[in-house]
Amino acid sequence: MIVLLSSQTLALELDLSVDEEIRKNYNPSKLENETLPPLPKINGQSGTSASSTNTSQTTPPKTLPAQGQSSTSTSSGFQKYPVKTGSYKPKNGIKFRRGQKFTVRSQQAVSSATREGARISFALSYDTSLKRSGVVIPAGTIFHGEILETHNPQITGNGGLLVMQVDSVTYNGSTTHIEAKITKANHKKIFINNIKGERGYIDGMVKSMKPGRKFFNTMMRWTDKLSDLGILVILTPITVVSGVVVYGVNMIGSPVFAIFSKGGKVYFPAGTEFEIKMLEEAYL
Repeated sequence: MIVLLSSQTLALELDLSVDEEIRKNYNPSKLENETLPPLPKINGQSGTSASSTNTSQTTPPKTLPAQGQSSTSTSSGFQKYPVKTGSYKPKNGIKFRRGQKFTVRSQQAVSSATREGARISFALSYDTSLKRSGVVIPAGTIFHGEILETHNPQITGNGGLLVMQVDSVTYNGSTTHIEAKITKANHKKIFINNIKGERGYIDGMVKSMKPGRKFFNTMMRWTDKLSDLGILVILTPITVVSGVVVYGVNMIGSPVFAIFSKGGKVYFPAGTEFEIKMLEEAYL
């Protein structure tokens, strides 16, 4: 015990003057509250409220606004839905019923020599009342058509061809597509929308027999003259036989000769009257 008391000991002397200087120049309590993070609290309710507050601040929204959706439309409660813009057939205009007929006059001359694809127009000849609706289409309303097929007269007596269709009508400045055909041309009925020139095969046969008939008539005249010349009457059988033979050969061969004959042309001057018939209903 005496040895311990008499032995040397080590000790540290702390200088507290520095701490006093800091307290004079700074406010330690203020620094702790503003700069240092809060210490965790053991109380369960306080921790729960703090965590719920942090969670409410950091939790992202469950749904994001759709791309292109404006905030103004969301706040106003008005949702813009896409509008269907597909084409549809209107049912509230002036109706052209299927089978409706119109009498028109062509505004251009057309023929079997007109090129395919050429456009043609027709003017309504007089005021026409539509069936059932009672609407009157005024005279002068323009119908438009197209030349679909043409050809000039051909051999074997085939006549010229002209095929037209009517595909639109202009009413009150608006043009509407229609489907119609020509049923009459210059007061003559047209079948299957084909306007044909007259066939020339029979006429070709008749024309091919003209030389034989002409030769036969000439031989008959010579026969009459020879019969009046006395002794030369003996030559009359030759003239008669030759005339009959040539005429017979010409008659038998006329069907072959008629193959090279051509039919008639198709030609309608401007102002020709046509009749148009609707194939499908249409709305103006």
